[in-house]
Amino acid sequence: DKVLPELIEPYELRAAKLREFLEDVKPSLCYDIVPLADPFGPSITDPDLQCLVVSEETRRGGEAVNRKRLENGLPELALHEIQLMKDPDHSQNEEEKISSSSLRQRLLGTLLQPPRPDPALPLRPYVIGLTGGTGSGKTSIAKLLGHLGAFVIDADKLGHAVYVPGGPAYEPVVAAFGAEILNKDGTINRKVLGAKVFGNQERLKSLTDIVWPKIAQMVKERVREADAQGKAVCVLDAAVLLE
Repeated sequence: DKVLPELIEPYELRAAKLREFLEDVKPSLCYDIVPLADPFGPSITDPDLQCLVVSEETRRGGEAVNRKRLENGLPELALHEIQLMKDPDHSQNEEEKISSSSLRQRLLGTLLQPPRPDPALPLRPYVIGLTGGTGSGKTSIAKLLGHLGAFVIDADKLGHAVYVPGGPAYEPVVAAFGAEILNKDGTINRKVLGAKVFGNQERLKSLTDIVWPKIAQMVKERVREADAQGKAVCVLDAAVLLE
């Protein structure tokens, strides 16, 4: 439940940084840094511990440790409460205290490592997948990236274009689902088609097996168009990107 858990550094690196800090502060002390596999760790089993350092927000956790120690037949620990340092540069959406969560949020939008070259992919344009459910902000982000110069491909618009008469999926869809899905003007009635596949996994798969490969081909054509325009970055906005 951590903020941006994908950006949390590996345990070995965090432990090494902690040890370097502690030894810099007071090298004469002996430090035993251990990973926690549960909320308590050795605090409820180690009989040699005498004190637990807590903050105002973790005091309840310290009290829970003491309850567990009593259950385990161990003496309570002295709880030494310290004040957390404030971050004078925190933004409105960040915590007031100095926090690794805030640091991870500040990493957003930065290049963490150079793109790995893939001989199977062209060097340009660099294609970024933008995905998420309805209301997640895809459209806003796509517009922002477009204003910054990216070539934006809207898969939803391609999903509509694929059904129009003359579109790549028009005839296969009509052949698979019948003329009753057509309006009087020959266009596909998306509501009627939707009613045919809604709740029927087999029919839905039949439809997506026709439509998704066609949309994927249209996406590739648009990527080539971006390349022809000399665009360095291409953004693919798609709700079902992986599929």
